[in-house]
Amino acid sequence: MKASLVYFAWVRERIGKGHEEIDLPPDVITVGDLLNHLKTLGEEYEIALEHDRVIRVALDQEHAHHTDKIAGVREIGIFPPMTGG
Repeated sequence: MKASLVYFAWVRERIGKGHEEIDLPPDVITVGDLLNHLKTLGEEYEIALEHDRVIRVALDQEHAHHTDKIAGVREIGIFPPMTGG
C-alpha cells in the first residue's frame, strides 16, 4: 500500500520534510502500526515520534484513533497535540 503522509509543526521540523509518499508493508494496518513503522525509517523519525501516544493523526482530514485502520485512506496527517488560547 502506498501512503501519502503530511507532517505538521514540530513533527515536520524533526523529520525534516513536510510530506512524502511511502510504500507500506502489508502488516501496517492501523494508525498505531504506521507510527511504529515510521520509527524504523531513521533517527529523525524515531526522535519525532518518540512519544507516539501524544501524536495526533488525521485520516483524510478527519481525526483518528491509533486503532483506526488506514486502508483506503488518501492522505494521512501527522501532528503534535494542539495547544491554544
